[in-house]
Parts: sequence; C-alpha cells; structure tokens
Amino acid sequence: MSTSAFPDVPVNLADKLAQFSELWSQKKVAVINDYEVKLAKLKGEFVWHTHEDTDELILVMSGRLTIQLRDRDVVLDPGELFVVPRGVEHRTVAEEETAILLLEPAGTMNTGDEGGAMTKAAESLD
Repeated sequence: MSTSAFPDVPVNLADKLAQFSELWSQKKVAVINDYEVKLAKLKGEFVWHTHEDTDELILVMSGRLTIQLRDRDVVLDPGELFVVPRGVEHRTVAEEETAILLLEPAGTMNTGDEGGAMTKAAESLD
C-alpha cells in the first residue's frame, strides 16, 4: 500500500478480502485524507458501542449484516450501506460470514468508547 493519501495502484477489494480469514479484525486498504478505508470479515455478534466523535460508514460486500440500534434493526445485503451517526449506540450481527468495507477517521477503534476483549487496532494489508 502506498504511504500517500491515495494508493498508487488500483485496489482490488476481492483480492484484499482473500488475503485474510480472521474475523472481527479490520484491515486498512487505503487512506483518504484523514480517513481509512478498511475491510473486515464478521460472523456472530459484536459488542454494543458508540463512536462519540464520528459517523461510521458500513458497506456490505458479501453476506448479510444486521446493525442493531437501540430503537430498530437495519439489515444490509451486498451492495448496501448504512451510516451509523456519531454517538448512536449500535452493534453488528452477522448470522453468516459477512465481508464489509468501513470508512472512518484514522485511528477509530472498532469498539468505540466501549473497549474490552474485542478491541483491535486496524492493521494494514499490503
């Protein structure tokens, strides 16, 4: 991956997804200004959390994802995205293995303000 704000070659998301199998581990594939484009594979339930200072864009690449909010569920199929507004408590649930793309400010932790055993810093994929 280029160290500049933009990759110097096209990024094939399918190829990047094929490079890892670990669940709940975010992988950086590009940087846009102060934002990171990340991929992750999910299965099961994540922890309830908030991101107090930022919105979170989630795009489903494959599988099916439910984003649980305290007042409703948002179900996403491949090609659909949802923006979780800053400060809104949420968790993701994937009944089957699901691949997602995330767009968040650099350094945003996956568990937001919650912390805990599932907290992992995003890793770069070369």
